[in-house]
Amino acid sequence: MKSLGFAVVGRLFVPTILALIVLAGALAPVAAGEVRFGKNVRVGGHDFSNQTFDNKHRARIYLYKGKPRNEGCIWRKDSHGARVKICHLQRK
Repeated sequence: MKSLGFAVVGRLFVPTILALIVLAGALAPVAAGEVRFGKNVRVGGHDFSNQTFDNKHRARIYLYKGKPRNEGCIWRKDSHGARVKICHLQRK
């Protein structure tokens, strides 16, 4: 008879898990948003104020302890055609 109690708990547990999976799937597109940097935003000591990045305009920022070989920022296109700002910066 004790195993019957576990079966009932299992039956109650499965719908709860399914509900959580559906809820996570429904909220996943909401998580994909945009990032807006406001005033006085610094990344590694470099100014990134008033820049907006989303799924069409992204940024890859590489910070180096020493001087990087290709120092600075450049806009490139990724494999999907979105613009990517690639920055090779030295920490200040």
